[in-house]
Amino acid sequence: MSEPNPNTQIPETLPVCPVRGSVIYPTMVMPIEAGRPVSIRAIDEALARDKVILIASQRDKELEEPGPDDMYLVGTACNILRMRKNSDGSVQMLVQAFARVRVKQYEQRKGYLEAAVEAIPESQDKEVELKALFREVKARFETVLKEGKYLSPETAQFVLNLEDPSQLADYIAFHVDFKLEDKQKLLEIASAAERLKRVLVLLDAEIELMETQRRIQQQVKEEIDRNQREYFLREQMKAIQRELHGEEGDQEVEELREKIEALNLPEAVRGEVERELSRFARMHPDSAEASVVRTYLDWIVSLPWNTRTTDQIDLTEAAKILDEEHYGLEKVKDRVLEYLAVRKLKLERVRKGELREEEINKGPILLFVGPPGVGKTSIAKSIAQALGRKYYRISLGGARDESDIRGHRRTYIGAMPGRIIQGLRQAGSKNPVFLLDEVDKLGTSYQGDPAAALLELLDPAQNKDFTDHYLGVPFDMSEVLFICTANFPDSIPGPLMDRMEIIEFTSYIEQEKLEIAKRYLLPRQIGENGLKESQVVFTDAALSRLITSYTREAGVRNLEREIGTVLRKSARGLLESGKKRVRILDQDLEKYLGPVRFLPEAEAREPQVGVATGMYYTPVGGDIMFVEVSATPGKGGLIITGKLGEVMKESARAAVTYAKRNAERFGIPLEKFDNTDLHLHVPAGAIPKEGPSAGIAITSAVVSALTGVPVRNDVAMTGEITLTGRVLPIGGVKEKVLGARRAGIREVILPRQNQTDLSDIPAYLRQNLRFHFAENLDEALDWTLVGGLKALENRAKPKGAKAKKVKARPKTPPPARA
Repeated sequence: MSEPNPNTQIPETLPVCPVRGSVIYPTMVMPIEAGRPVSIRAIDEALARDKVILIASQRDKELEEPGPDDMYLVGTACNILRMRKNSDGSVQMLVQAFARVRVKQYEQRKGYLEAAVEAIPESQDKEVELKALFREVKARFETVLKEGKYLSPETAQFVLNLEDPSQLADYIAFHVDFKLEDKQKLLEIASAAERLKRVLVLLDAEIELMETQRRIQQQVKEEIDRNQREYFLREQMKAIQRELHGEEGDQEVEELREKIEALNLPEAVRGEVERELSRFARMHPDSAEASVVRTYLDWIVSLPWNTRTTDQIDLTEAAKILDEEHYGLEKVKDRVLEYLAVRKLKLERVRKGELREEEINKGPILLFVGPPGVGKTSIAKSIAQALGRKYYRISLGGARDESDIRGHRRTYIGAMPGRIIQGLRQAGSKNPVFLLDEVDKLGTSYQGDPAAALLELLDPAQNKDFTDHYLGVPFDMSEVLFICTANFPDSIPGPLMDRMEIIEFTSYIEQEKLEIAKRYLLPRQIGENGLKESQVVFTDAALSRLITSYTREAGVRNLEREIGTVLRKSARGLLESGKKRVRILDQDLEKYLGPVRFLPEAEAREPQVGVATGMYYTPVGGDIMFVEVSATPGKGGLIITGKLGEVMKESARAAVTYAKRNAERFGIPLEKFDNTDLHLHVPAGAIPKEGPSAGIAITSAVVSALTGVPVRNDVAMTGEITLTGRVLPIGGVKEKVLGARRAGIREVILPRQNQTDLSDIPAYLRQNLRFHFAENLDEALDWTLVGGLKALENRAKPKGAKAKKVKARPKTPPPARA
């Protein structure tokens, strides 16, 4: 290397040649190839002056045209010794660095950078400290070379022969692969001792890195040697197995091993499976134990440990699929679409890195509760189709063994996994829709309680590690969408019910049944009975009469059977008569199905004393009923007939007490309660009746019987009562109102707190109906009795007394008087 000329003067401003990824130190002679316009113009400018140029590093080596803010503020002043232009326009030059300089300011010139600079003088250090650092750095550098750091022998020897401490620090920094920031930092340090200390730290880090690399290489080598050893031993074992059992057993083990490797099993599962596989490899293929292990491994490799279907998260398409198969059931459809919407939002957050990926795979656990035939089971299949998932149904009706759910332990002969794991295998997906049908009909026996076994499976906090007794290893069930169905939720244990989100299915109203019959049942039965749609015209009037007069159910199963019966007889009639088309009218149903089977109650012909029109609700729909009360001479007894339940009997007693408490106001002599027997009867005596909602009807009938004021025949009423005359809310408003409408009733009295329930009834079905909302019995009696409350209170006035003005419908109950 050439020695720098100490007499070289540094101009106040220098053209700047930016370099990328390297730093040049004083005393070095370096070739530099420049291809960027900004560098070439700076070189030309330096040659035009005094051949002195500033070599400075840019902070970001990816920048093609660095500006003043992109350059470090310390560089090296260099003399240009030689320069040559290449044919491609690039420039090669040989420079000799001679001084550290600090840039006071960069300025942008025409096509190049120019810098105002000042020299950085070398600081004076203590000679003893400098010498000690010099020796230590040289020793560490030799250690780096011994550890395997490659430098050409000439370069290494040149560096080791240096006697100047400043040059030693600079040349080591240049030739060892330190980071650009570390090299730049060394260039900025004026003190040779401080530079040597910094180089010492960097060399120590380099030595530690090289030792770590060597240790990793040794571990890798040992792992390779161990694998090779295992490979040779395995090959020897194969040879022995082939001698003992032939080729077939060895091939089977290898196939199982390849399948297990491809599954990417969780760590806990992999250890157990590999242990069983090792046992199997050492067994005779024809032994009984080998058959057990083989079956176990077959189950393991056939389960979808990491196989999933991609959810269809197009809400519009999902809604279309749900509407194609089912009419109504808006709550269920809304819940599915809400799940899809939440999943779509979570996917967007995962893409942004705001959420972990496993958070989006958790499936809800739903419980569909409702009467038979309303579509609980069939909607589950439509949900799977709408989500784009596999579907599997498990019928739990009558299951009474815990092993049905969790499987048998492998110690038993013929042990198998439970129905949950079997379902996953059949579905072939880790995230199917699982329908657990009839969970309310689980049984118990000495073999265990299957409902208790479902507690872990249906708990979102636990089913990530569901363990089947047969498998003996955890399987993640958190991605499964569980849907359970039940007819009677009271039969489900409380802890199990608490784990599920309940969605209630109400019975279909007549209008819904009509739409279902037209859209789904009729086309399906036409096809099943060999007919074409062009051959049959089933009028809406005939369908409506079929629904009301020949079926009485919550769902539509019997309705579909009756439609099938009509179509079968129609098909026979077409063949026998030779006609090409049949039209089924409402009056034709007697010909196909016989006499009418169900006659719904109709509105009474005229107001009657002691007869009130109530409303009731059953799982098969709503209807009206008549509450009859007769006052006869007696001893103040209350006779109740009509197979009424305990709650309904209590409503009757409360009604009598209310009438007795308000006797003076209603004009009822108190002695009448002592010498009169009240007989309460509700027709259809063979049918059990229960519930508090007949309170208003019973009270109206009792007051009417005691006062002789008739009850209006065109008003139906429902509501629970208290002794103080308050009216409390009841259930089944939708079914009761539609039952009254079907019976010809046009005025309905409901508890005021049930006013919001009218939103469940379609607007077109509320037309021509008048609703009264009662907070107390005074308001209710004003609407139920002929002449209203005024007629009662007029009876209580002495003859000849001046009548007082009475509000027709008081908004607050008056105080009761004994």
